[in-house]
Amino acid sequence: MDNDPETWIDEDGMPHLEIPVELLMESASDHPDSLDDVLDLSHVMMRFVAQRYVAIDGMRRRAVAEASAFGVDLASVAFRSVRLELAAGMRVSEYVAEAMLQQAEALVHRYPEVWHSLHAGRIDDDKGYVLVTGLDELGPDAAAALLPEALDAAENLQIGPFRRALRKLVEDHRASTLEERHEDAVTRRRVVLETGNDGMAWIGAHMPAVEAQAIHQRLTTMGKAITAVDGEKRTLDQVRADIFGDLLIDGTTDHVPAHARGVRATVVVTVPALSLLHEEQPAGADPASVEGLGPIPHSTARELCGGAREWMRVLTHPETGAVLSFGRDRYRPPKALRDIVKWRAGRCMGPGCGMPAERCEIDHSVAWEDGGTTELRNLHPLCKGHHILKHHGGWALEHRDDGDVIWTSPTGRRYLVRPERRVPVFRPDPEPRVPTVAPF
Repeated sequence: MDNDPETWIDEDGMPHLEIPVELLMESASDHPDSLDDVLDLSHVMMRFVAQRYVAIDGMRRRAVAEASAFGVDLASVAFRSVRLELAAGMRVSEYVAEAMLQQAEALVHRYPEVWHSLHAGRIDDDKGYVLVTGLDELGPDAAAALLPEALDAAENLQIGPFRRALRKLVEDHRASTLEERHEDAVTRRRVVLETGNDGMAWIGAHMPAVEAQAIHQRLTTMGKAITAVDGEKRTLDQVRADIFGDLLIDGTTDHVPAHARGVRATVVVTVPALSLLHEEQPAGADPASVEGLGPIPHSTARELCGGAREWMRVLTHPETGAVLSFGRDRYRPPKALRDIVKWRAGRCMGPGCGMPAERCEIDHSVAWEDGGTTELRNLHPLCKGHHILKHHGGWALEHRDDGDVIWTSPTGRRYLVRPERRVPVFRPDPEPRVPTVAPF
């Protein structure tokens, strides 16, 4: 290829990559900076990765074709031979080589749109792998139907938010069979013990996601109460592990500090209100979901909405909603407002951050001291790191009414972060109509 990058060695013996103009991306400004250089190189690297997949798939196809010429079924032997040669030549394991062969076949033959996006540098190799793996859970027809939306998410989101968006797409599509699949999965619940090194071990439970989320949330809440005490030197992870062992071994919380006793889990369950009227999930209706986990069976959602006060139930309706605002009357948002702010965002609203909103601080987009108000359209959750970065790192934030947050970096680049959910926004009618009264 005439326009491929070439390397050259400078007088200090350091290699450099000379990139043809045709391969350079348009700079964010008239004066490219260091980040532009990094992005340009990343785009070139992804073009080479895409071309490597074509070459890998070519190896496979030629080997299978040559084996088939003998008139016997040697395709599987040919595949294993290519896998071994690829692993030996690239000095990787055969497991890695097989994954590369499978990814090459998927991109070249089943998802050419993804290959072109990789070749153009709009996604990277990690996103391509996540996208193919997620869509392959579905049949060919469903994968083809979801591909445009999934690829758009891959091209516009960072890897963490993209994984969650793709998982939601896949699970929403499979929601019609979720009840049956969940019943079958529950029969395979179990507890597993795996011995580790240095006198340690892993213990895990394969169990319904709602219960698992509640267990982790209770451990976290109790752990935070303990780590907040002056003199406590253990980390939150260490305290969670200690509480986990104490509760299961002793069966009580008598030995736990008084301020951490009696803590119960709070799990957010979002249920389309109209679907509660039906014994089974209505066709075409959005599935119920648990914060941080995704869709849950309709029967489980109906049971949860029946009562326990530990569950925060958010009922949604296509035509109704609520607007919460306390203006300048108070700085700290009340619990109801904090809950809806965190529910809407789902995660820290920092670019690409995966910190659950329940572990974040509530931040005023327009600072209180600058006249900011305590209302939904001016509030969002930020983890401690992104909160510090916003106030002291030279970044600027713009909060839109629909919950979107635009971060502007010190170099002037803008990054859009969308909340995981939407809350209806109500605006006054610019031309209010006078109601008419029909005569009797």
